[in-house]
Amino acid sequence: MRLLTGNTLETGDVVWWDGQGWSLHLHDAADVDTGGDALLAETLAAERINDPALIDATATVAGPRPRTMRERVRGAGPTVRLDLNREPD
Repeated sequence: MRLLTGNTLETGDVVWWDGQGWSLHLHDAADVDTGGDALLAETLAAERINDPALIDATATVAGPRPRTMRERVRGAGPTVRLDLNREPD
C-alpha cells in the first residue's frame, strides 16, 4: 500500500490524499498504488502542497498504518502532549 502525504502551504497541517482531495486524517488516506508517481507529479506541479511524498503503509482494520515511525507521528500528531493530537471527525 502506498499513500500520498504532504503539508498545506497555508497552515502547515499534515494532509493525506483521500482519493478525491486532501484530508487532515490518516484514516481517510487512500492507497494510490501504481498511480502514485503520476499523482505526485501533478501535486508538485500544482504547488499547493509542501513536501509531497509517497510513503509505504500497511492496510489494517483501523485504517492505513505508515511503516515508518516518522509518518506515524505525522499522522497522529505530537507525542509529548497528547491533548494536541488530532481527533477523528
